Amino acid sequence: MAFLVIYITHPDEETANKVANHLLDQRLVACGNIFPITSAYWWNQKIAHEGEFVSIVKTKKSNWEAVVKAVEAIHPYEVPCIMKIEAEANQAYEDWIKAETK
Repeated sequence: MAFLVIYITHPDEETANKVANHLLDQRLVACGNIFPITSAYWWNQKIAHEGEFVSIVKTKKSNWEAVVKAVEAIHPYEVPCIMKIEAEANQAYEDWIKAETK
């Protein structure tokens, strides 16, 4: 079973934790990792450099649309980054993801 790694950027650690906990509470993801990053991007015709936090959450493929809707419903960004990456891992880890998500 392949699964998804979903990469989401946030304005701060509090928001990253709020989003991750929301997804965990709904059993849409099995786990999440949160860490600080520095981002460079185009916004309003200028290059911006900002400190952000990223969360990387893991879930089964069938939860993609539900995760996107759940994040968009509570995320403060006008255009949040919600990026999916298909992944494979050792069988025990993949089984754990499947067992911990609905």
